[in-house]
Amino acid sequence: MHPYFSLAGRTALVTGGTRGIGRMIAQGFLEAGARVFICARDGDACAQTADELSAYGECHGLPANLSGEEGVRAMAADLQRRIDRLDILVNNAGTTWGAPLESYPAAGWDKVMQLNVTAVFGCIQQLLPLLRQAGSAESPARVINIGSVAGIASLGEQAYAYGPSKAALHQLSRMLARELVGQHINVNVIAPGRFPSKMTRHIANDPEALAEDNAYIPMGRWGREAEMAALAISLASTAGAYMTGNIIPIDGGFHL
Repeated sequence: MHPYFSLAGRTALVTGGTRGIGRMIAQGFLEAGARVFICARDGDACAQTADELSAYGECHGLPANLSGEEGVRAMAADLQRRIDRLDILVNNAGTTWGAPLESYPAAGWDKVMQLNVTAVFGCIQQLLPLLRQAGSAESPARVINIGSVAGIASLGEQAYAYGPSKAALHQLSRMLARELVGQHINVNVIAPGRFPSKMTRHIANDPEALAEDNAYIPMGRWGREAEMAALAISLASTAGAYMTGNIIPIDGGFHL
């Protein structure tokens, strides 16, 4: 690997790292030379995925429930017992909720906002000491928040809380990028379109729905695992050292 993109000697945490986009990024970081911690609510899945990903490098599972402040604090305390600096934080854990407008539940709205926005703020807040310890003028620490083109475009698919939650995350990321840049911490957002995940499995498994979905995408296809990993590696490596406050769509042109 070219040294511009090497993550050798760096430590990363990927929340929601057991499947989908989180797993794609975790594997990419490992292949680029990083030590990676993945966290998820399901402890067994966390251990199994960490074991599988260890084929690519040093990977550790970190069971954590980020749906409330107590769980976020516990995760941060657990990580602080294991490491003394965190070079890369990927906030990928998230959820969605779909229902007709007239019956969309307040509980669904609250759940989406909590995990997609509040928990991300909490993770950054609680892990600031480790990020500050890692960052320098030559190589800032990196926070990569996983937003969505749903926070940019208006095609909501009855997931009324999801797009607003991601738009809020985009704005929070810009605010934190401005505030933390002087502390040598860069904050950027990857805003994915369609990628294979549990959230999109119902479309991927239905040929008619998949064809209809692809018709909305100028490139006519979903994103590939390597493409997601490569973008995350770029932001985490020397290639992203002079970038902060950016919202980067990776969506085959859907946002257009």
